[in-house]
Amino acid sequence: MKYASIIMGHISLDYNTDHLGNELEVVGGAVTFSSASAFALGHKVAAITKLAPEDMGRAKRLTIPSEDVYYIPAASSTVMKNKYFTADKERRKCTCVSAGTPFTVGDMRELDASIFHFAGLIYGDFNNEMIKKAAQKYDVAVDVQAVLRHRNDDGSMCFKDWADKLEMLPYIRYLKTDAAEAEILTGLADRREAAKLLHSWGAKEIMITHNTEVLAYDGVNFYDCPIRARNLSGRTGRGDTAFAAYYCERLGADIPKALLMSAATVSKKMEAPGPLRCVRGDIEEYIKEVYPEYA
Repeated sequence: MKYASIIMGHISLDYNTDHLGNELEVVGGAVTFSSASAFALGHKVAAITKLAPEDMGRAKRLTIPSEDVYYIPAASSTVMKNKYFTADKERRKCTCVSAGTPFTVGDMRELDASIFHFAGLIYGDFNNEMIKKAAQKYDVAVDVQAVLRHRNDDGSMCFKDWADKLEMLPYIRYLKTDAAEAEILTGLADRREAAKLLHSWGAKEIMITHNTEVLAYDGVNFYDCPIRARNLSGRTGRGDTAFAAYYCERLGADIPKALLMSAATVSKKMEAPGPLRCVRGDIEEYIKEVYPEYA
């Protein structure tokens, strides 16, 4: 069995409250949104997750086939609260009510795949040795959320620079940040300059998401594609959806084509809460409708 990607991460229970005070309970986490977008585009992916036995039901809410979910019993599961302060959902307070048991090298599976995606939620979900081990066999994909976002004792979250970035970035083929995270890593507010610096430090292909666009840089050229979601009810999971769509498409497409598919996929996903549920044909129709100049 050949997978496009192995995605390792915690399935979280998310309580999302919008700027009007409306609360929605959804199953989330980077592994949930990433696996859903890859699967919707027709890519076969494996999900490795840890859950407390009483929370096993969360795994059944992934969109990928159950035989592709590798479940590891754990002492604790992840619970998150997201409070959005603006209608565009760009400003939020995130609280980690419960942190999932960290992953270890022993949790990794020797599966036939092209990419190994570390889809963590907070610092400590995985360690450097796991990245190094994966890089021996796979192209490594990392969302920097999991190395920048730290949980305080009271559950509140704070962002800190990745102390090991110069050592670890050379092991990473696909690196994903959002605009704010890119500035934390590099000290640069200009997204393109930040991407250039991250590439110079060793990451091979950089993706930076923003509320207006998805940007990619391969060390030679910059590529960008607009985000055109018609509403933002499904804002949570934006970066995870875009990232997995992009790197899976890169297995058979050049950067411009992969970036268009990524931007369209995340735009459609943002129009409804929860992980993306559609098929590739729906995204292709969405491109014709919302991205006519690219179709």
